Amino acid sequence: MGWGLHQARDRLGKSLHELGPGIVTGAADDDPSGIATYSQAGAQFGYGLLWTMLLTYPLMAAVQLVSAHIGRVTGAGLAKNLNRLLPHWLVSLLVTILLVANIFNIGADLSAMAAAVQLVAGGSSHVYVVLFALICVGLQLFVPYRQYASGLKWLTLSLFAYVGVLILVHVDWGQAALGMVWPREFSTAALLTIVALLGTTISPYLFFWQSSQEAEEIATSDAQPLREAPRGIDKQYRRIRLDTLVGMALSNLIALAIMLASAATLNAKGITDIGSAAEAAQALQPIAGRFASLLFAVGIIGTGLLAVPVLAGSAAFAVGESQGWKTGLEHKPQHAMRFYGIIVAATFIGVAMDWSNLNPIQALFWSAVLNGVAAVPIMAAMMIVASSRKIMGHLHERRRLLVFGWAATAVMGLASGAMLVTSFAG
Repeated sequence: MGWGLHQARDRLGKSLHELGPGIVTGAADDDPSGIATYSQAGAQFGYGLLWTMLLTYPLMAAVQLVSAHIGRVTGAGLAKNLNRLLPHWLVSLLVTILLVANIFNIGADLSAMAAAVQLVAGGSSHVYVVLFALICVGLQLFVPYRQYASGLKWLTLSLFAYVGVLILVHVDWGQAALGMVWPREFSTAALLTIVALLGTTISPYLFFWQSSQEAEEIATSDAQPLREAPRGIDKQYRRIRLDTLVGMALSNLIALAIMLASAATLNAKGITDIGSAAEAAQALQPIAGRFASLLFAVGIIGTGLLAVPVLAGSAAFAVGESQGWKTGLEHKPQHAMRFYGIIVAATFIGVAMDWSNLNPIQALFWSAVLNGVAAVPIMAAMMIVASSRKIMGHLHERRRLLVFGWAATAVMGLASGAMLVTSFAG
């Protein structure tokens, strides 16, 4: 009995140790801008859009598995592989759209983090924005990759603050269960929110980040790309599958918790318009108590510290790989100046947004919509890469995963198309 428990504990410890790119990617998906989108969906439509999270789980898991496989098989990130398949001008256009959306997200996330600190401790939100930007950039510039990646993994624990919020509020579980399985909101506003939900859940920056992190794991170890050393494929694919399925499940569980909490409190009290994640935290206070509001605010800060480096890093990987630059967090800044220059520039353009007259919340929502629309051609290109023998060799993606990947692409395309048609028709 003791020996069996010891073996089980060792296996569990090994499995937890192997969790990395997938779980960080899933946690980064619930960034402050995503929290604002989930909060708005729950406040405006109650339990009516919960079904989107159950729909997206198998789809986003399949897409992230494909992106991870591309990185591990080829030893290169998604943008570099897209360059091998598509015209350079088209890859540059897709990367530019990603960069713009990421900068908007960074600006909105930094503002939300600052507002959350201001809610708890007072002070100047502008000062907090600059402080958080310096912390996020400093981590990427000066902390060795292995330590940095480990730190990101531990930051995912901050997401459980939203499970704590859910425990403190009263949920109508009958209506919640119905909302999870019965779509019934299809107004123009609902379709726009659905596209934003899909865009913030199945986001292009996550594809670029996870594929680049798998490539980075190879670059910082004695491992080889699976195309060159296929003997380890079963072990690596098992690790990637566990890592990704757990990471995406965590992402969707937290998104559900936020939507449920917002529906049970804000929507139930007639509060249907939430402009930011910090506003959601503040609105919870008189309804669910200060502790619930505090937990919500702590979660915003923790997820922001996780997401801003991922947003800036994925933009740098995408731009650098598409242009043939030296990329990778394992390099010292002086050895990959253009790569780190994108990280610094993207972050501090986000800071400038906080000081401008640009409405960061509108920018945030529309960046989620832009992500949803931009994801369609990027996902289609990614599926073509994954099935290409020229790029993936004999390890090209198998039919079952490609079916789910193409299904995710079709769902994103249909939702974006329906949103555009109803918007113009209105």
